Amino acid sequence: MSAFYADTGTAPKTARIARKPIASGALVDQRARSRRLGPGKEIPYAGLLGPALLIAFWTLGSATGFIDQRTLSAPWTVGVTAVDLIADGRLQSNLITSAWRAIQGLAFGIVIGTVLALVSGLSRWGEAIIDGPIQIKRAVPTLALIPLLILWFGIGEGMKVTVITLSVIIPIYIHTHNGLRSIDNRYVELAETLRMGHTEFIRQVVLPGALPGFLLGLRFAVTAAYLSLVVVEQINATSGLGYMIELARTYGQTSIILVGLVVYAILGLASDGIVKLIAKRTLSWRRTLAD
Repeated sequence: MSAFYADTGTAPKTARIARKPIASGALVDQRARSRRLGPGKEIPYAGLLGPALLIAFWTLGSATGFIDQRTLSAPWTVGVTAVDLIADGRLQSNLITSAWRAIQGLAFGIVIGTVLALVSGLSRWGEAIIDGPIQIKRAVPTLALIPLLILWFGIGEGMKVTVITLSVIIPIYIHTHNGLRSIDNRYVELAETLRMGHTEFIRQVVLPGALPGFLLGLRFAVTAAYLSLVVVEQINATSGLGYMIELARTYGQTSIILVGLVVYAILGLASDGIVKLIAKRTLSWRRTLAD
């Protein structure tokens, strides 16, 4: 066969490929081509671009009269109102109250949701007992439970924190449980081969494998916490951003309502940014389309 190739001057396809030199930058070029198929390079401060455009549209619409200031106060009016509220101390006081309620609800919800997800995700019996009630709660909006929770806990802080906690549990549980069940079975087999104990298996395999799902659930949980916070603070509350907004609605003070909404928006945007930063740092070992 070799003599035939020598006489005819031809070579098999595999041989021609083997002799073909590989440029040193071929791998880099291939990666560059694949990145062109993705979303592109990361844009600095990309999360602020959308809100900045929204504020620009709001400002331009107010300045040109396209947006009626009797319906929606202009940005500069809202800014002046915010300065006045800060000078009076009202904004800081209500903000601290709202932040404390959100922190308590998030803390309780994260702990409960994570524990339930671990029990359900690591045990078939746990899943049989826990997953059904969680899915029922998922189908029933938390806000629909407020009348019942008022009967149980009254209208004090306990009811408000409970509503936020129930809103946080569901996304934490759903995404963490999904992360647990998405762990590659090869890692489980490897842990069995290495004769890992149950505790070491959870620490070395389960928790790192479930972390992406948990962090995704945390992003949804933060949003759910603020949505619940807005509602519960307008139910017989005497402090908080929601109370400030409801009081301003009573007196037709649109600019104060917008100040409260802007603060809620800033809190939500900042919290989501923090969670995304944590995810980027803790999941640096993963390569995704966004990297």
